[in-house]
This record gives sequence, structure tokens and C-alpha cells, in this order.
Amino acid sequence: MASKRVLLLGGHGKVSLLLTPHLVSRSWHVTSVVRDPAQSDDILSTVKDFPNKLIDVLVSSLEEVKSKTDAQQIINQSKPDFVVWSAGAGGRGGPSRTQAVDRDSCISFIQAAADTPSITKFLLISYTGSRRAKAPWWTEEDWRGTQEVNNGVLKSYYPAKLASDECLTAVASRRKDLQAIVLRPGLLTDVHGTGKVSMGKTRARGSISRADVAGAAAELLDSEARGWLDLLEGGETIADAVERVIRDQVDCVEGEDVESMTQQYI
Repeated sequence: MASKRVLLLGGHGKVSLLLTPHLVSRSWHVTSVVRDPAQSDDILSTVKDFPNKLIDVLVSSLEEVKSKTDAQQIINQSKPDFVVWSAGAGGRGGPSRTQAVDRDSCISFIQAAADTPSITKFLLISYTGSRRAKAPWWTEEDWRGTQEVNNGVLKSYYPAKLASDECLTAVASRRKDLQAIVLRPGLLTDVHGTGKVSMGKTRARGSISRADVAGAAAELLDSEARGWLDLLEGGETIADAVERVIRDQVDCVEGEDVESMTQQYI
């Protein structure tokens, strides 16, 4: 694929720091958005071994992005072909901050990206439990466990993340040339990546290393994949998994009401 420009939102997150060298290794230019200038050195250190450091750091608080116009200003500065949302409040600041970042800011970027014809891909990192209905391939026990988590420890995060997932799905149904990918990993771990995953219609619970989430995100961006894709550790190489979900047209949005999403956000 020809050289592309990638806007990486939440550039200092653990997944983003692992993702950045994958993107630069493809000779893509990365604009990494962080809220604190002190984080710049961490970003730049991820690509220190590359001869051409195709990266710049943009300091901007995503919490202050409250509208499509705010998001468009950042997009206009970076001029991306692809947008990656790997940001989040991380449970800090209470429910109001979670809504401000994980819902409002993310949706603002989705809407701005959808109105920017030069942006052709938007990858949003979510989580497996972000859905309204039981996945048809899950057991009743899977669904009960997911609901317990969503209505318990994730009671603020769940509705915020779901809103963003649904908004991206809705705008992609309108703008057919926007390749929307909702990557939905299970419990994130910091173990070394194996390069092998279970992608697509996975079980409800399981874990995946952040390193393999980063590897999968890069491979998906470098492909024609689209839709909701759940991700857990497994036995298939990332490249083979991506090839399979494209070939078989796997989309874990199955079972959700896409028409209602479209009515709400379009």
C-alpha cells in the first residue's frame, strides 16, 4: 500500500505505543495525539530504530473536543488518510469524564472523519462486550456474564463505548467508501504477543495481549477488512485471521439493530 498518513488518537496509551512502530514500519506517516508534552519522548522512542522517523506528536486534549468542529480542526492539522481511535478516560475522572472522552470526543471525530472525503479508513478500538443484544454464537451463560460486567464494573464505560461503536457503524452505512473497523478485544494483558489470535465470532470471555491487539490493528488497517471484529488470543496467525474474516465477510455486528443505529446518528 502506498504511503499513508495516520491520525492516532490516544497516542500515549499502551496499545498505541505498541501500534506506532507497526505503522511507521509500513512507511506511513503517524500523527500521534497526546494531552501532555512530556509524553512526546515516549512516542518518539518507539520508532528510534527506524531510519526515517515518519512521526510527529500533536499535543491536544481529547477531553476538550466537544464538537465535530473541534475534531475537524485536529483533522485539518494532520491531514490523515486513516484515523485510529485508541483513546479513553481509563476510568479516571468519574462517569462525566468517561462520557466526555469515550463517547462525546470519539463521536465528534467519527462525524468529522465521515465528512472528510480524503479519510478512507477509521479504526476504533472497543471491547467484546460492547453490544446491546446477545451475539447469536454466544451461549446464554456468555450473555449473562457480559451483562453482569457491563452493568457492574463497566456501567459508565459500556454505554459510552457502545454509542461510539454504533455511531461509526451508522456513518459507514451512509458513506460506503469509508472503511469502518471496530476492533473488539477481550481482557487486555501485558504479556508478550504471540502473533496468533482468534478473530471474528469468538467466545464472550477471554484475554489478548496488547501487543497482539496492536499487531491486529495494523494488519486490519493494511487490508480491506471492515465491520465489528472480536479478538482474543488463539491459534491463527494475525495475517491468516485477517485474510479469513475478509474472505468470509465476518462481521460481529450480526444480531444488532443497524437500522436503529442509522436512524439515531444519520
